[in-house]
Amino acid sequence: MFIVNNYFSAIVFCFITMLCWGSWGNTQKLAGKTWRYELFYWDYVLGVLLVSLLFAFTMGSIGEEGRSFLEDLGQASPKNIGSAFLGGIVFNAANILLSAAIAVAGLSVAFPIGIGLALVLGVIINYIGSQKGDPIYLFLGVALVTVAIIINALAYRRTSSGGGQKVSTKGILISISAGLLMSFFYRFIAASMDLDNFISPAAGKMTPYTAFVIFATGILISNFLFNTVLMRKPISGPPTNYREYFNGKFSIHTVGILGGIIWGIGNCLNLIAAGKAGAAISYGLGQGATLVAALWGVFIWKEFKNAPAGTNTRLGLMFILFILGIISIIYAGQ
Repeated sequence: MFIVNNYFSAIVFCFITMLCWGSWGNTQKLAGKTWRYELFYWDYVLGVLLVSLLFAFTMGSIGEEGRSFLEDLGQASPKNIGSAFLGGIVFNAANILLSAAIAVAGLSVAFPIGIGLALVLGVIINYIGSQKGDPIYLFLGVALVTVAIIINALAYRRTSSGGGQKVSTKGILISISAGLLMSFFYRFIAASMDLDNFISPAAGKMTPYTAFVIFATGILISNFLFNTVLMRKPISGPPTNYREYFNGKFSIHTVGILGGIIWGIGNCLNLIAAGKAGAAISYGLGQGATLVAALWGVFIWKEFKNAPAGTNTRLGLMFILFILGIISIIYAGQ
């Protein structure tokens, strides 16, 4: 199977993760013009599963190093399979809660609270589980990225509501719940792998490719519960059903599947990189995706086009802090 053998390549993979995790939302934005989020999300989940299988039977099965996907799956212990599967369930619940928080409180509240909390707690949790990297530079970088996310949220809120919008208590509580769950999902996947040796993983442990397939399966199966409930009792708008989903055009389904493929590529490369960079650094760099999403919002979707005076200064400060934070996280792994 394909294995990353140096730190530089691992960081490149983490940057690709950041781009993928920060860009898949564009497909939701495109589909959202004519397609309900709940219906889009089914295609998104299918895209994640498809790309996990593609990686498993290609990069996860070629070459002489490490175990091939089917061989690895056959020797995996129930405990590690359960851990990766649980990671998929936790991620799915967090992702759906985050979407609910956006519907209730808006991006300016949901993202800094949800993703900001997930970034900080997730790095701490993953560092405790696998202590790779200098903790001073690692947590300094996390702090800088977190401040950048908060500045972005304040700028967005100032643009969309003039800073005077009343924040929903319900939205805050849902955002906190989403962030808490999101901070744990990566640790469950990492715990199912042998992060110290991808070439000859310990007996019962899985390679990143196998762990990703089990994780994606957990997302799919849990979606039958989570998304079905959301379809029947949506946060906003009337209930929808599976008939509407199957009546959707092929082109609109393709957009959702593409969104899942984009996110899945980023996730797989991040898991591969974790062997050299460490789970905390890989996760921390990946969750910098919030700022990538901000770049799309600023330059492509023109979300700050009618922003009041001073907003561009805040955005500039946001990007500077983000870059400094990323440099600090990278340096932590040297």
